[in-house]
Formats: sequence, C-alpha cells, structure tokens
Amino acid sequence: MSSSRSAPSHADIDRLLASSAPASSAASATESIMAIDAVSPRKTIEDDDEEAEQRTGLLDQELGVVDYRSIASSRDPRRKRNVLATRAKYYIPSLAWIPQYSWSLLGGDFLAGLTVACILIPQSISYASSLAKLNPATGLISAAIPGIVYAFLGTSRQLNVAPEAALSLLLGQAVQQIRHDMGQEIPEGFDPLGLAIASVITLQAGLFSFMLGFFRLGFIDVVLSRALLRGFITAVAVVILIEQLAPVFGLTKLMRAADPENTLQKLHFIVTHVWEHSNALTTTISALSLSSLVFLRWFKGHFQKTWWIYRLPEVLIVVGLSTFLSGQFRWDKGGVDILGAVSVSTGGRPIEFPLGNNNWKFLHPTTSTAILIAVAGFLDSIVAAKQNGARYGHPISPNRELVALGAANLVGSFFPGALPAYGSITSILLVVYSLIAETPHDVLYYWRMSAWVDLGVMTLTFVLSIVWNLEAGIVVSMVLSLLLVVHRSAKTRMTILGRIPGTDRWKPLKENPEAEEPVSGVLIVRIRENLDFANTAQLKERLRRLELYGIQRLHPSEEPTRQKASVLMFHLADVDSVDASAAQIFHELLEEYRVRWFAPSFTSNRGVDVYLTHVNHRAYKTFAKAGIVELIGVDAFRETVADAIGLVESTPRHTD
Repeated sequence: MSSSRSAPSHADIDRLLASSAPASSAASATESIMAIDAVSPRKTIEDDDEEAEQRTGLLDQELGVVDYRSIASSRDPRRKRNVLATRAKYYIPSLAWIPQYSWSLLGGDFLAGLTVACILIPQSISYASSLAKLNPATGLISAAIPGIVYAFLGTSRQLNVAPEAALSLLLGQAVQQIRHDMGQEIPEGFDPLGLAIASVITLQAGLFSFMLGFFRLGFIDVVLSRALLRGFITAVAVVILIEQLAPVFGLTKLMRAADPENTLQKLHFIVTHVWEHSNALTTTISALSLSSLVFLRWFKGHFQKTWWIYRLPEVLIVVGLSTFLSGQFRWDKGGVDILGAVSVSTGGRPIEFPLGNNNWKFLHPTTSTAILIAVAGFLDSIVAAKQNGARYGHPISPNRELVALGAANLVGSFFPGALPAYGSITSILLVVYSLIAETPHDVLYYWRMSAWVDLGVMTLTFVLSIVWNLEAGIVVSMVLSLLLVVHRSAKTRMTILGRIPGTDRWKPLKENPEAEEPVSGVLIVRIRENLDFANTAQLKERLRRLELYGIQRLHPSEEPTRQKASVLMFHLADVDSVDASAAQIFHELLEEYRVRWFAPSFTSNRGVDVYLTHVNHRAYKTFAKAGIVELIGVDAFRETVADAIGLVESTPRHTD
C-alpha cells in the first residue's frame, strides 16, 4: 500500500515557517505542521485572521494577559484610569472594601475587635515574655503593627495576624543559642541583644515571604495535598488542646520549670502532675469559663433574629467578667496566674532600621530560622485563611497572601524586638473540637477510596507533628509532598496505540482490547503531555520497557514478551510544548536508535526507523532548533499515524 500523502520538502517547510505571521502562529499551534495537504475545508484569509483573534483573546482571558501596548496607545484617558484602578484594587484589596464599607457593620466590627484585643493582648505578651524571652512590650507591638499592615493588603477578611506560639518559640531558641555562643546571660531589664536578633529574624522572614509572593511561588500550598493538610490541622488541634491543659489546671509554672520538649512529653507531664499539683481554684475558674462560653454560644443560637442578643460577644463578656472578679476577689492570692503589671519600655528609639547598630552580623546565624518561620507561618496562615474563605465565601490568593504577610513583617521589623506575625488557627478550645471532629470523616473517606498513599501521608504528618514537633511535621510533610509530585511528574504519560479493526481510528491498547497493532515490529507510542526536563529524564527507560513488555506490568528480570521494534512512531498531538532540556534528551534518544541502525555490532538486528506524527508548529520549531529535524530528516515528520504506516508498508524493510 502506498502512502496517501507525500512528505513535504525542506523548501515547503521553510516557506511555511517563514510565512507564518505572529497573529496566525497561535492559531496554527494546535494544527499539524504538515497542513500543506490538509483535508479540512479551505479557509479564507479573513477566516484565519478572525479565528486567530478569537483564540488569542481566549488565551489572554485564560492566562490573565493584558495587552498593555493597546492600553498605552489608547486615546481615552478614562480607560487608562479604569485599568489602573482595577489593578490597584486587585493588589491592594483595601481600596475595594473601604469605599464600599457599610456603617451598619461598625457596631459588630467594634465588638469583634474589642473581643480579639482582649484575647490577643495577654496572649502576645505571654508569647514574647515566656517563649521568645523578650520584653513583653514586643508582644504588644507585634500584635498591632503587622495586623494593621495586613488589613490593607491581605485577601482574608477574618485572619488574625499576630505572634504564634510555635514561631515565637523558634525565635526564642535562636536568641538563646546566639546568647549562649556569645557567653551572655539574660539581663533583668533592657535586652538590646535579644531585640536586635528578633528584628533581624522578623526582617528576613518578611523579606522571604514577600519574595515568594512577588515571584508567584505561592503554589507551595498547592503541592500540599488535602490529606497532608488534614493531618497537619489535626496535629495543630491536638497540640493546642494539650498546650491549653497546662493553664487550665494551673500547671504553667511547673511545666515551664520541667521544660518538656515535645507534645507527648507535655501530655505525660500533665497526666502525672494533674492530681497532685493542680490548682483547684484555677481549675474551677477554667471549667466555669469554658462552660459559660458554651452556654452563651448555645443561647445566642436560639435568638438569631434578635440582633442585640445574637451579637453578644461571649468571649469579651467572659474575659471582662473574669478580669473584674479577679480584681475583686484577688484570685492571684489563691495561686491563680495573672498577667500583672507589664513594662512597655524597649530602651531605644521606637523605630530603628533592623540592620543598624552592626546588627547585620546576626544575618547568617538566623537565616535558617527565618526561612523555617516564613514557611511554617505561611502554611498555618493559608490553612486558616482558606478555611475562613470557604466558610464566608470569598477567594484567597496564596501569592497575595505571601506579599501581605511579608509586607506586614517587613514593616514590623522596624520596631525593635518585633516578633514574626502570621495568621493562625485560633487557640480557643471550642474550635479545637470542631477541627478534630472533621478528621474521622476524612479517614473513612480515604479508607473507602483505598487511597492508601493519602492515608499514609496524613498519618505520617500527624505522628511527626505530635511525636517530634510541628516544625518537623511541616518540613517533612512539604518534602514528602514535593517528592510525590516529582515522582508522579517524572513518569511521562504515554501508551501504545493500535488500530480499531475496520476503521482508521487509533486507540490505546490498554483501554481498547479490540485494537490491533497493524504491522509487526512497529511500535506506536502516544505521549500524552508536554515534554520537560522532569518527565523526559526517564523516557529512554520507559520506551525500552514498552518495546520489550508492551502494556504488561512485568518485572525487568522477566523475559521480553515482544520482539524489538524496527519502527518507532511517536504520536505527539498532546504535546504542545517541549523545553530545551527535553529536546536535548529526545535528540540523544533518537541518536541512539540511529546508532542501533548503523553500528556493525547491530547488523543482526532489524533497523529502527523513527517517525513523528501530529507535531504542532511550536514543537516543530523546538525540534528544528535542537537539530532533531536534521538528525532524522524532514520525511520522518508525518501528518497522521495512517500516513506514517502507509509509508512503512510501502518501504522495503531490512531482514535478519
């Protein structure tokens, strides 16, 4: 049987490439470059131009591409202002919500802010003094300045940006290590060394977060699977629960003296000391406070239509009432831990350049801590932001979140001793229960779906976070996720094609048992994704397995079930792009097949011819630049598989 279509000459292809206008190249990118003898109806120049414009417009809409040249050349100044205003509102969300703010929400927002402040102020002071080992005033600064900056730039409307326990502890450990290396003790009053190290760490964490967002690397949250996030969220809930048990039973000072390292040790400490050393008054107050919160929330749920009852801030009521009763009855004399008087002095000027006063020498020893804080803080922030976004129906942009969090910490670092501030899942015990309650549903779902990898990832993340610490859980989980992504992307998706009997349709043999390979010794492989450096590295080994074992999954030690291919065809309709590294590897692969053809030591083997079909314009240009066209010849590029098969059947083949 002869070929139904003749291969184009070098001159034809050169004329085709030279005559391709920029506007039409996008339209021809999805067509075979062998379109000289196309079967489709002939199109006029006007049709081609219209189709190219439509495709270009759709592509621009999909990728968010804006023709800034047309905007700049526009004579309508209002259009320019509208575009700039739209972009400004996108990157600075406060420009959109501030003008549209409804004053009817002011009362509820004021109560919400007052409630958060009542919780945040003592919490941040505690983190600064107890965990970071710094002046309590640094906690106040860190609870105020970064949150204000984030309010103007962040995409989450409910995220609380303030110091976190885990991040404050990391900073405190870094300060303690540097202080130990320098042979200094913790001073009683002003601590310039601790303030300087904290400012440098916060500066680096903010800069690293900002650069990740600026270069659009917020996808690091995308590579984290839902199973991994579920394991991490559950671990965070358990850690928060155990952390809160110490103050609930009045064991905070005793636990601080014992200094257990991980969550399991803290749990063991609480269980062994709760009966002998717990404070009865503290335990009673904790139980009554928690019961009051539960009761008030239940009570409000029955009066949703009565706004003044539904908007009662139960947390503010409990905190305010507890503070009043503590002062009236002097609970501190009964062994209840209270905040007491707080010094707000930071020694020097209120605003200083973080790297001034020779602070740059702390950059190198604190960089790893800053990077870990930035990654851990972003992960915790994006989990909380997406939970709030899903609950209240507004989108969250990871890249803009990184920019907002980075800017918040960069500004905060100019205030001496400011702690890194990121969003977090609230540490209220009522929310902990809701976080843990969702876990059994996900476990049962993965079990029912036989998703053992996801179940294993979730379990590993949870166990590491509990047994070791949250930072280890974050780091190992991210590395594991990246390895899984690389492992899956490194395997080029390809399959062997066969012809459906009685038709001219070519389908995968694995999915269509009735499909048949038309010519003995001809291997037709369809590559079903773009080629890049990651998925092309193992292409040679994957092709060898297909050549020897076909679609059967056999161990490499087994005897081959197929004869070696004498003709290799690549169906590349799904390959839209080929990067430089992939083209280089592909060139080396094809060169090896040519060596098999010409080398004297392989004269006993049948020769291997290579054909590439359904190659689009963009991929062909890459192959031409990489020397593949020159290596295998223009005749090896065919429009369809049927065209290539016809040529193979009409060409005499070498025999053994």
